[in-house]
Amino acid sequence: MGLRDLFGKKGKDKDRDAEPDPIADLVLGKLKVGYLVDYDLKTWEVTGYCRYEFDGNIVKEWEITAGGREKRYLELADGRWSLAKKIVIGAIDGDIRRDILRDEDPPSQIAHKGKQYYLDNSSAGHMFPNGEGAGNEVIRWEFLDEDEESFIGIEQWSESELGAATGSFVEDYEFTSILPGAGTD
Repeated sequence: MGLRDLFGKKGKDKDRDAEPDPIADLVLGKLKVGYLVDYDLKTWEVTGYCRYEFDGNIVKEWEITAGGREKRYLELADGRWSLAKKIVIGAIDGDIRRDILRDEDPPSQIAHKGKQYYLDNSSAGHMFPNGEGAGNEVIRWEFLDEDEESFIGIEQWSESELGAATGSFVEDYEFTSILPGAGTD
């Protein structure tokens, strides 16, 4: 028996035979449905996942739920994490729905709860539920506040189906104690 036998194979054989590491793979960017994660003094369960593709850029989004009813959306885009919650589009000042249906774009500035947000980005792409399938077409507009700390996202799924979310940017170290939950591999 040599050192190679004691410490494992090297090179291509090791990579080909490697299985997921149940400890090293417990990182925020590798969450799976059923996983548990602590954030803001609550334990959240991953209850959904989808992947977006916008002009070749991949965006990952996890639906997380605390206490069975409090829902948030954790997103990783361009190496930056954000956490959002859905709002009704009518909660945004003005008639954003009418503006989008009439002009095919929202205004460049919107307001919500007394705070101003400015159009930062718009993208057309596809959303893949569970990260699979052919994908559904989506248009997304992203608005940032003046400090670039919080945002509002508006998505258009069809001619008249619109959704909105508000949130802020977060750091991955704010999420701790990632564990596989019941029924996960």
